[in-house]
Amino acid sequence: VQLVESGGGLVQPGGSLRLSCAASGFVFSRYYMRWYRQAPGKERELVAGIVSAGGNTNYVDSVKGRFTISRDNAKNTVYLQMNSLKPEDTAVYYCNARIILKDYWGQGTQVTVSS
Repeated sequence: VQLVESGGGLVQPGGSLRLSCAASGFVFSRYYMRWYRQAPGKERELVAGIVSAGGNTNYVDSVKGRFTISRDNAKNTVYLQMNSLKPEDTAVYYCNARIILKDYWGQGTQVTVSS
């Protein structure tokens, strides 16, 4: 199983970024996918999740209305569109797949929101 995140960077408050997570080594279309984030000195936090077929999504309250999770099963990729970014969104963002009760993680991508 391999998960590779990309798309992070430095953005001003109010800006947007789109994160991507390319998956391989498992049947991507069968699994619920999640985005987590971890800010310095804080625990890793679940940000968003999406069901295997892409219909139902879930978000932590702090990002509702600003972030959108989506997936393209033909490309084995899950996305996180982040709009109206705030300084408190600054964190390393991780893609996650839970397969037979084992968690798999990517290497993470840094998102920094600062003026």
